[in-house]
Amino acid sequence: MTRNMRTDTRSYRLYGPRDWRDTATHYALLPLRVFLGVTFIYAGLDKLTDSTFMQAAGDGSIGDTMRSVRDSAAIPALVDLALKNPVGFGYAMAIGELAVGIATLLGILGRLAALGGALISLSLWLTISWSSTPYYYGNDLAYLMAWIPLILAGAPYFSVDAAWRARRRHGGYR
Repeated sequence: MTRNMRTDTRSYRLYGPRDWRDTATHYALLPLRVFLGVTFIYAGLDKLTDSTFMQAAGDGSIGDTMRSVRDSAAIPALVDLALKNPVGFGYAMAIGELAVGIATLLGILGRLAALGGALISLSLWLTISWSSTPYYYGNDLAYLMAWIPLILAGAPYFSVDAAWRARRRHGGYR
């Protein structure tokens, strides 16, 4: 007894219903995008609303934090640059995190937003968490690695980028 079995699974998947594995693969980066977007929005807002943090000196200030990591940073010159105006640097970091978080969450210029997030994470890894031992105790390196898939893939689903692509493909709204 022979069964009429379909062996061409590629064409079936292109034209027929997807199974749960295909759907999961299709949307695999969405949880990462949501996590990083929400986390960076929270980090930016947390800095902007913390009056202690946005000070040049004092316990918990951006200035004291930068001075405390200066000698253990991979690139002390980055810390020295930030210390020229620690409050300005704090605001720049907070606004950058907020912009990256919003753009990532909404999928606006997804690859560029992910690159911005990776650069923020890289700068924090090379300064603040560089001296963490073993290295995996420092979370900035993990954030840096988490941004890489979003740099490569962008925000192809549930995003402003996807809406813009669809609009271009279909010749705009009519």
